[in-house]
Amino acid sequence: MSTPYPFTAIVGQDDLRLGLLLNAVSPAVGGVLVRGEKGTAKSTAVRALAALMPEVPVVPGCRFSCDPAAPDPACPDGPHEDVSGVSRAARTVELPVGASEDRLVGALDIERALAEGVKAFEPGLLADAHRGILYVDEVNLLHDHLVDLLLDAAAMGASYVEREGVSVRHAARFLLVGTMNPEEGELRPQLLDRFGLTVEVAASRETDQRVEVVRRRLAYEDDPAAFAARWAGEEAELRDRITAARALLPDVVLGDKALRQIAATCAAFEVDGMRADIVMARTATALAAWAGRTDVGAEDVRQAALLALPHRRRRNPFDAPGLDEDKLDDTLEQNGGGDDEPEPDGPGGGGGGGGLPPQGDGPDTPPAPADGADDTPGVPLPGQGGEQQPVRAGEPFRTKMLSVPGLGEGAAGRRSRARTEHGRTTGARRPEGALTKLHLAATVLAAAPHQRARGRSGRGLVVRRDDLRQATREGREGNLVLFVVDASGSMAARQRMGAVKGAVLSLLMDAYQRRDKVGLVTFRGRGAEVALPPTSSVDAAAARLASLPTGGRTPVAAGLLKAHDVLRVERLRDPSRRPLLVVVTDGRATGGPDPVALAARAARLHAAEGTASVVVDCEAGPVRLGLAADLAARLGGTAVTLDELRAESIAGLVKDVRGAGRGHTDRRVA
Repeated sequence: MSTPYPFTAIVGQDDLRLGLLLNAVSPAVGGVLVRGEKGTAKSTAVRALAALMPEVPVVPGCRFSCDPAAPDPACPDGPHEDVSGVSRAARTVELPVGASEDRLVGALDIERALAEGVKAFEPGLLADAHRGILYVDEVNLLHDHLVDLLLDAAAMGASYVEREGVSVRHAARFLLVGTMNPEEGELRPQLLDRFGLTVEVAASRETDQRVEVVRRRLAYEDDPAAFAARWAGEEAELRDRITAARALLPDVVLGDKALRQIAATCAAFEVDGMRADIVMARTATALAAWAGRTDVGAEDVRQAALLALPHRRRRNPFDAPGLDEDKLDDTLEQNGGGDDEPEPDGPGGGGGGGGLPPQGDGPDTPPAPADGADDTPGVPLPGQGGEQQPVRAGEPFRTKMLSVPGLGEGAAGRRSRARTEHGRTTGARRPEGALTKLHLAATVLAAAPHQRARGRSGRGLVVRRDDLRQATREGREGNLVLFVVDASGSMAARQRMGAVKGAVLSLLMDAYQRRDKVGLVTFRGRGAEVALPPTSSVDAAAARLASLPTGGRTPVAAGLLKAHDVLRVERLRDPSRRPLLVVVTDGRATGGPDPVALAARAARLHAAEGTASVVVDCEAGPVRLGLAADLAARLGGTAVTLDELRAESIAGLVKDVRGAGRGHTDRRVA
């Protein structure tokens, strides 16, 4: 077994360490979601925490880690009566992104259940993690239904497995830790709310601290055992402090003053529901116990707010996380305190967790527009040869749904029809691997003709593995929505770029809600570029869109050819995810010899490969040339005007985007 990196040897990352330690003191806090860029010690800290957790007494031989002092009366391995326990280290169980539902919650032996009527249950990762740590790296890439199951178990402290009338329940109480890189996509707000705390982590910009990180890491890799031995004293002290805080926790008093501050803070920041209030109360209590106090003070409430509220305030993926700390201090002051600044106390104590993010000039930060740029689009940038300043996007709005025709088999989502593990049952088939969803009627029909030959004598049905039938289900999949945006001068000269960006932003919002991957190709001047390779992060696409300059000619063909290259690569990477091409243009093709013919040939290339497409027609004015509609026809897709995309009267209209060979669009009322 490899030697884990010591928790106390982690440099900086105060908020990360504090969030983990508070959950170690009080698992009722509800876990912690760690958000941050790659290479910021997220996984290292979580794995290091396991060595600090106190040992747990368990019933010998129990696969569900029952506590001998209070065994679970419903334990599938029970009953456990008058059993002496044995102690073992707390487990850290890692849930891989590609795990199946059966691997997470466990599985029943369907064949034995039907034939013998016994509950032969194979425990899953939730049972393994009981009374330990369940770690989900890249939780934002986990399928939504698995995240739902995971968070339901964390909230209820139990896991339920239901298969065709056969039910198994077992205890599942664990410290839930999820890590994610926001650049790869966000969790839905409903799922974010289920995590007790959230912390933002980033690499330090201080040279001395970065030097120390590298020095310690190299020393650990050279001799892990010797490095861990050097930190053994600090580790033992921290372990003892966790144990002492756990023992003190029941004696901590949450007074009316602190409770009013918690309620006032949640109301002031307009968080939804009551979960935030409860989590803040538990966090503030754990903070007091961690500091060795029996009364919750204003500094505890303030720190609890910084850890428990930022992720609950996001209404859409484009909202920046964080809290206005001045507003927080004013709220606490108005409700009986808050003058005292929180003071770091011990490892991971303080650091302002969850405050406003640093205002840097990172790669995703759009350049600040000059005075008047938002209101006067079309102003050339100095020295840029006609290139114009980025304009602000119009307000996003609800768009009609665009879907890919046919039946896909891509990742679970909410856009196009697909064969999925979840959804309505449409038929049955022989299982190709492990049976996951039994079609009971089809199984009985397959077994019935063979009962006499199998010597059936009693009432029970004699079922063989060849009789089992897998239910086929139909649900929705997520697609790759590739935006090809015209950023030429013809778009900006008519002062339309703000409306165009608003439309694309609205479509990005729709893609986020439907769990799509998105990409962004822009074309202007003499060519096209991939502004954002396909990703699950729609807020990254929004950032690229915000900084998009305009100007120059309109090389439509270059944009379509660049999109073709992107889709070709993505088909190799993820062949099951079907693409949807969204071209945003007025259809004018200029620049180079015969640009209209070149655009037509590039469009037919997409049509020949059956790529579903839609053209958002941005043409304005009383006289319309219909060039975007012509482009849509050559793509084998359809055209939607900018006004149609916004119209309230057709908000319920569903538009299926037909691929090559269909050349039309079915419209029906949803």
